[in-house]
Amino acid sequence: MVILGTCCMSLLIVSLDTTVLNVALPSIREDLHTTVAGMQWTIDAYTLVIASLLMLAGSTADRIGRRRVFKTGLVVFTIGSALCSVAPTLELLVVFRMVQAVGGSMLNPVAMSIITNTFTEPRERARAIGIWGGVVGISMAAGPLIGGLLVETVGWRAIFLVNVPVGITAFILTWRYVPESRAAKPRRPDPVGQLLVMATLGAVTYAIIEAPTAGWTSPLILSFAGAAALALTGLILYEPRRAEPLIDLRFFRSAPFSGATIIAVCAFGALGGFLFMNTLYLQNVRNLSPLEAGLYILPMAALAFVCAPLSGRLVGSYGARVPLLIAGTTLAASGLMFAVFEAETHLGLLIVGYMLFGVGFGMVNAPITNTAVSGMPLSQSGVAAAVASTSRQIGTTLGVAVIGAVLAAGAAGAVTHRGGIGDEAFADASRPAWWIITGLGLSVLVVGALTSGEWARGTARRNAERLDPAAVPGSP
Repeated sequence: MVILGTCCMSLLIVSLDTTVLNVALPSIREDLHTTVAGMQWTIDAYTLVIASLLMLAGSTADRIGRRRVFKTGLVVFTIGSALCSVAPTLELLVVFRMVQAVGGSMLNPVAMSIITNTFTEPRERARAIGIWGGVVGISMAAGPLIGGLLVETVGWRAIFLVNVPVGITAFILTWRYVPESRAAKPRRPDPVGQLLVMATLGAVTYAIIEAPTAGWTSPLILSFAGAAALALTGLILYEPRRAEPLIDLRFFRSAPFSGATIIAVCAFGALGGFLFMNTLYLQNVRNLSPLEAGLYILPMAALAFVCAPLSGRLVGSYGARVPLLIAGTTLAASGLMFAVFEAETHLGLLIVGYMLFGVGFGMVNAPITNTAVSGMPLSQSGVAAAVASTSRQIGTTLGVAVIGAVLAAGAAGAVTHRGGIGDEAFADASRPAWWIITGLGLSVLVVGALTSGEWARGTARRNAERLDPAAVPGSP
């Protein structure tokens, strides 16, 4: 349990960093005089770097030692957090967020690999993952309140300092209690694949965030979109030619694994857009303080916290289908509350919409993680977990980028010199954003139903036998 607790601490600081930061965005905007795009980069610079490096971190941990990489990640993340707390400009804050992300990329997938190799019995592992997922709920519940309180009493810089003591404590516990482990057959580095992943994600994110300002058909945006397409094509063509690729495309022959990847992108895309949009709405439109905004979001966060371990138990007892169907239904219902019934105009409907989203997000995390690593050879658990974590970060990155672009494009005429958006313009611009979140919820529902049945489990078993016939754990 000490090992599980230590691994969960790493998830806590990485997850807290996102939820705490969202509440602080308006204060950062005013202090550093940035725009909506600047706020997007404050979040996406972090998630983009993590998404780009997670698979490298997972394969490196499998090769040189998971405990060693985990400790290094804690050190880098803690230093990056301290630097963010003293950043004098937006540009340096973005740079220091990228330093944080380098450390963060070594934490979650490696911690999940440590858990997977510690808890090998499928039911026990599913429950451990449920506890792990519950930490996300804790960060969502505590993050808005901690962030709001710190911003109002100390200032936004304090939100980064809370990571320092947690990071130091986790490092000490890791050094003392976590055993070293590595794959029996370590994978070789894939620098070309790594560069192609970074180019793909970086180019597409830049194009989406900057398009409202530069114009969707401007040469700059079209160039970055073309670069993203070329890099992705190169990645798809290059990786199968390697004996030990950064991304083993054979993983995606497993329907549950492919489904988990798509669901992770959709669910975390909805979360990233939801938090970003509601931060602007509650503080810029309703004129709430950071702490008051945190209290408004608390019902959503609290239900995510309650439902995450429940989801883990459901996965352990009945498989991934039940929590995925609940997640997709409630996420889509939450989006419809705002897109159709204008829940933001009525406090009761607003809270119901938040609660529905909390149930959906709380239910979705455990089946994503369990499905991604179940049915895979333990020798490749680090890479499999890293793909799942990468999908989450890609989803968050694209969610913030797309929702932010929709809001910026729809309310361009009402953006003030401080980046604020007028009430009517925000309401008009938020309709398509809520329809996007509704669509993402429906995608979770449909893909979850298609990739969690007996046929899907059969593809996972057959794929695991092809990957490593001598070491096939329980299927999802």
